[in-house]
Amino acid sequence: MEDDSQYRSGFIGLIGRPNVGKSTLLNAIAGQKLAITSDKPQTTRNRIRAVVTGEDRQLVFVDTPGFHKPREALGEKLNAMVLSTLRDVDVIVFVLDGAQTIGRGDLFIAGELEKVNTPAVGVINKTDLLDEAKVLSQTEVARHLYPFDEVLGVSSKSGRGVGDLVELLARFLPAGPQYFPSDMTSDQPERVLVAELIREKALELTRDEVPHSVAVLIEEIKPRGDDELIDIEAVIYVERESQKGIIVGKGGRMIKEIGTRARQEIEPLVGNKVFLDLRVKVQKDWSKNPEFIKRLDYQ
Repeated sequence: MEDDSQYRSGFIGLIGRPNVGKSTLLNAIAGQKLAITSDKPQTTRNRIRAVVTGEDRQLVFVDTPGFHKPREALGEKLNAMVLSTLRDVDVIVFVLDGAQTIGRGDLFIAGELEKVNTPAVGVINKTDLLDEAKVLSQTEVARHLYPFDEVLGVSSKSGRGVGDLVELLARFLPAGPQYFPSDMTSDQPERVLVAELIREKALELTRDEVPHSVAVLIEEIKPRGDDELIDIEAVIYVERESQKGIIVGKGGRMIKEIGTRARQEIEPLVGNKVFLDLRVKVQKDWSKNPEFIKRLDYQ
């Protein structure tokens, strides 16, 4: 390890099976909402990067889609993104759901970790739902799952243990430059973050048959002449006409509510009042279409 007086910087990959709370953990680390969250698996599609800068260090966190068995082009694309992240980062955070049995999905990811020579920290998430004995038993299971460099428990929801995790991860960083300005919290383009916030609200408000068929493309973001309002035009894509009807809702009520909720979170992100123009279009079986997926800018 280099002299502790040197500036340290590096990239940290968050991995785990779907719905273990990686996005919530990333937001807790960043201190603001960067990655969308949902109780539905496979919510994350972009490698959202959070930048945490201190006086002597800069940690760049990469939230990845949850590993899952791919059933279409979109699934294959998401798994390839995860594998790419494992090869590129300085340390891996393997997030486990402490409130559930550590099982086959976790074993699959542990097998993928065996293919890379990168330090790995095991994180038992959702400790707010566990008593001390359960945290200890889950920690022991994790140590048998994979030879982690360290294992610790956190609660992404309450923030308990998140600061300790950041301090631990900083010790794995090599001496290096400050990659991003001190006031930058994410390197994702604004339009990507805005699209994700709109998609999150569609996930929150629609029934189970819709979520994995929802994609959002931002067509335009531009300030009005007086700079007091930002106009955003976005299209929500679904795969079937029946899904379009669900997103639009009776009398347009659903699309209006999606827009209202999304705008409330977009405005703090862009630092201005927003006029959000949402439309819904059908792109038949888009999740199986690699060319359409490229347009979504998943990276």
